[in-house]
Amino acid sequence: MSTPIQEPTPGSLTGLRVIEISTSVAAPFGGQILGDLGAEVIKIERQAGDDTRKWAPPAWNGESIAFMSFNRNKKSVVLDYKTDEGKKILVDLLRDADVLVQNLRPGALAKAGFTWEYLHELNPRLIYCEMSGYGHTGPRAMQPAYDPLLQAFSGIVSMTGEDGGEPARVPVSLLDMGTGMWMAMSVLEALRRRDMTGNGCHVQNSLLQTALTWITSPLIGIAAGNPAPRRLGSGFRGVVPYGAFPTADGHIFISAGNDDIFRRLLEAIDAQDLGEREGFTSNPVRVENRKLVQDVLGERTSQFTLDELLVRLKAANVPHSPVNTVDMVYRDEQVKATGMLQPLPHPVVEDLEVVNLPVTFDGQYPPLTKCPPALGEDTVEVLAALGRSEDEIRALIADGVVRAATEQAPA
Repeated sequence: MSTPIQEPTPGSLTGLRVIEISTSVAAPFGGQILGDLGAEVIKIERQAGDDTRKWAPPAWNGESIAFMSFNRNKKSVVLDYKTDEGKKILVDLLRDADVLVQNLRPGALAKAGFTWEYLHELNPRLIYCEMSGYGHTGPRAMQPAYDPLLQAFSGIVSMTGEDGGEPARVPVSLLDMGTGMWMAMSVLEALRRRDMTGNGCHVQNSLLQTALTWITSPLIGIAAGNPAPRRLGSGFRGVVPYGAFPTADGHIFISAGNDDIFRRLLEAIDAQDLGEREGFTSNPVRVENRKLVQDVLGERTSQFTLDELLVRLKAANVPHSPVNTVDMVYRDEQVKATGMLQPLPHPVVEDLEVVNLPVTFDGQYPPLTKCPPALGEDTVEVLAALGRSEDEIRALIADGVVRAATEQAPA
């Protein structure tokens, strides 16, 4: 289903250097966005590499799908910056960098000597993006965190799942990827500030702050004195019917956002008799009788096949969607029409496809210029650009300060 890569147009961040000291998802995803927009992103990895290199299965020809999802358009340098020589190399990289992004354990980079104060003195134009789990102040600030932990802590898990059932996490990296998005946006803001002031700045964000943003409406509801939202499955608190309903051979999602749509829905499924039935007469009444409405409508929708309902609801102009599995999404004609899944040449994964940024500029997606790198693939190139000789690079490799991919190491 791949769309051929168009002739690349240089991104607006071309010429900017980003140093990414990261692992897992949040910072790598944010760094990938910056790379997609044209920045040179140098990913600093430890000897064992980014954790996601070992998040498998699933894998593709032995390569971690998780790593390949969040690390294209980057260079990989393996560097132990806790050693004296390693610190010198990182200092050299940061001296001329535009952005530093990191999502290490709280305090880890500062413990190695790279505080904001030190970094700002080293390079006053540097933008330092520091990402964390729970935020940078408060009693939990130093706790390590992962996406599902913050989904649980922020109340998202408590709202997810079936009414009366167990709480559930959203099964994608909702907060990690959201935090990476906010980081990328904050870099653009910080770059604009630097244009005006000449100085870099210290940017901080966290998974918790992203989570609080995603639950804006429920939080304001609590401030207004409302009870905590309960689990509603696929439903919506303020509208009924709004959710997934059974068909004879699958499920369909129906959104009857007002009473006129509800009337058309009843006509489409030959259920006009329900229009005046107690509990069905208006949306506020239906919300009060949610289970009754859902159960009765489910009995009616289950009498039709999915294809029959798709035709009927489309003809009646009732908002709806099939409940697709991801393999169905991959094959869908509308998904193909977006052109978001694109091929990216890879030395190991012959048919690699990746998901591009969800935006086009003058009809073109940002160019895909570099596949996710092998561990240490660019170590030698980057060190040579810093002025290290082949002998020095060999010594650094022998001492374990750096690591290079086998085919990149000096002979």
